[in-house]
Amino acid sequence: MKLKTLLTASAIGALFMTQASAGTLVINSNQSDPAPKAAWGEIIADFEAANPDIEVRLNEYDHEGYKSAIRNWLVTSPPDIVFWFAGNRMKYFVDRGLFEPVSDVWADNNMDRTFASTRASMSVEGEQYGVPATYYQWGIYYNADIFDELGLSEPTTWDEFMNVNQTLKDNGYTPITIGTKFLWTAAGWFDYLNLRTNGLDFHIDLMDGKIPYTDERVRATFENWRQLIDAGYFLENHASYSWQEAQAPLLNGEAGMYLMGNFLTPSFPEGSNFDFFQFPQIDPSVGMFEDAPTDTVHIPARASNKEDAKRFLAYVAQADVQTKLNLGLNQLPPNANAEAGDNTFLQQGLDMLSEADGTAQFYDRDTDPAMAAEGMKGFQEFMVNPDRLDAILTNLERVRQRVFR
Repeated sequence: MKLKTLLTASAIGALFMTQASAGTLVINSNQSDPAPKAAWGEIIADFEAANPDIEVRLNEYDHEGYKSAIRNWLVTSPPDIVFWFAGNRMKYFVDRGLFEPVSDVWADNNMDRTFASTRASMSVEGEQYGVPATYYQWGIYYNADIFDELGLSEPTTWDEFMNVNQTLKDNGYTPITIGTKFLWTAAGWFDYLNLRTNGLDFHIDLMDGKIPYTDERVRATFENWRQLIDAGYFLENHASYSWQEAQAPLLNGEAGMYLMGNFLTPSFPEGSNFDFFQFPQIDPSVGMFEDAPTDTVHIPARASNKEDAKRFLAYVAQADVQTKLNLGLNQLPPNANAEAGDNTFLQQGLDMLSEADGTAQFYDRDTDPAMAAEGMKGFQEFMVNPDRLDAILTNLERVRQRVFR
């Protein structure tokens, strides 16, 4: 194997070995943890075996070092391939002319069809700027023993969901557990309620600062949210709990449901009875869009070996490659023709995301960081004191105007 692992974050200062001769493909990676490092190592070795005229030079960074370094070398001495994230984090570099459009890779490999659910999160003004490598689902995880005890079925509509909540409450259970101490869990509720109320295009326009937070359609999202708050369906004192601490009521049989990402599932005890369902439909005229945080692969605009870089992107997009990669990562392949691991939650997630009408990333990945920080404060405040909605939206609109001017 010709793969060379060169750098860690401590070697950033000695980095700029990225320019290379023809036939050498330089990749900068943030996949330095043991499992992703091994999974990507196999994929890159396979790529070299399938492309003997290309030698890969791999530079590895820890996560935090990578976030700092990428902003520097994209404008100075970029590699040929970088790993990054979809949504607003990608758009930040696209807007500054630092990522290469790769719509031709999408067209040549029929990716509009096989990556339909992630296309929007990889696109800016109709052009695609990378390839999705891996993602995971969000949805509602529930205690199936409690559902069985009460004769409850997985709800698919808002009315059914409200009935499930009320039945749980009437029988002494907390319907929905949540910990908003660190704010981002409340953003998950905003995302889903807004996607189900107003759809993906509206949601992305709001994330891009194109729609006022005082818009009546945003208020409609909060009105739906308030139904759950006023009915007392959320865990009491949730602002005191982290997301990990909020797992306890679900696991010990005190709460029925938890809206969370699939990273929750390793906490389920061996032999326990938990299950998953898609966030219910609110408006039948609005598509079923999902939050699916996505890790991606990109070509810097100033890369020196774009031809081989496009070959690598096309390789990563292949269904069999995505299957192998995500088996190693224990996550989901964005390619609709790929296969998920032999895990009930991964299988459910793959089915759901493959059929989704489109995907968002997550509130703090989809909007400007300054907007996200204030937005998540506002969401938590609303859950604690919904009567302050007017003041919250006025403040968020003030922040939007400042951030997106």
